[in-house]
Amino acid sequence: MDAVVAVVIPAFRAADTVLPVIAAIGPEVGLIVVVDDCCPHGTALVVANQCSDPRVVVLRHDANRGVGGAFLTGMQFAIQRGADIIVKIDADGQMDPAQVPALIHPIQSGNADYVKGNRFFFLTDTAAMPQVRRFGNLALSFMAKLSSGYWTIMDPTNGFFAVHARLAELLDADRVANRFFFETDLLFHLGLLRAKVVEFPMRAFYGEEVSNLRVSHQLAPFFAGHLRNTFRRVLYRYFFRDLSLASLQLVAGLGLFGFGLAFGLYHWLSAPPDQLVPTGTIMIAALTFLMGFQLLLSFLNYDISASPREPLHPSLQKSRRAVQPAAEQGAVLVENEKPDGQTRRRA
Repeated sequence: MDAVVAVVIPAFRAADTVLPVIAAIGPEVGLIVVVDDCCPHGTALVVANQCSDPRVVVLRHDANRGVGGAFLTGMQFAIQRGADIIVKIDADGQMDPAQVPALIHPIQSGNADYVKGNRFFFLTDTAAMPQVRRFGNLALSFMAKLSSGYWTIMDPTNGFFAVHARLAELLDADRVANRFFFETDLLFHLGLLRAKVVEFPMRAFYGEEVSNLRVSHQLAPFFAGHLRNTFRRVLYRYFFRDLSLASLQLVAGLGLFGFGLAFGLYHWLSAPPDQLVPTGTIMIAALTFLMGFQLLLSFLNYDISASPREPLHPSLQKSRRAVQPAAEQGAVLVENEKPDGQTRRRA
């Protein structure tokens, strides 16, 4: 039996771009959910009134929740409609819907739970990426590796991805970040589930669209989010769920590294300018620092090698957990206008 594929399109200020995106989605997709995230341009009505594709369902939030909140609403709606694979495509036209069959292939073949795009695979294409985005994504990629545990993953903020519905049902949607940290936070939650994540080499298109992301405003929240997720992941993975040699390496490494660094700096800064620091003091600082550093490297090597290698969804039964209807999620279903110009809505 063929898997039911659903596409979720979060839409905000996308009235001019969303219709070509929908038109480019191929017949392999059985359901298209457009989620108007309280768009001031009326994207929901534009789609409901101008799109005749029978696969399209339009939901609208009464309050803006961010791209993550919009996708999670569409995701839960797609699960309720029986979707097996859920794909996220942005409404701004940067992603090519013709790539959906290749994107979902690893999930259909049982080789992955989650597949995400990677705009850095084709090095010649990175020149077309705006410089701020390129630098920001490279910096965030390393932080995401540390906070999620997926050390082979690049381009963590890429919004072109597919997830198996059985994994999606296990996610605690209330704890996933709703706004620009969404894609990265989703990787963290998938890491807690030990889901297998693979990358899909893709080409991005950068036109005249204006991104809603303001790097200067989001830098501090992103950094804080990565620190929080790193601490939570390590604590859960190496102390709550399991206690291994790597756990002891981390504790001993942090202790020795911190002691050696603090001890050495204290005696170096407090020593009189005309007095040499005793050799024994130098040796204590150097040895503890180097031993701690070596233990931390050993822990890091174990963490990198421990990335999930087997897909989880083939062994999962369909969840019996009730999925909230759209009305209970604070969303309404927008239908075509009546001849008198009024809009019909139902939960």
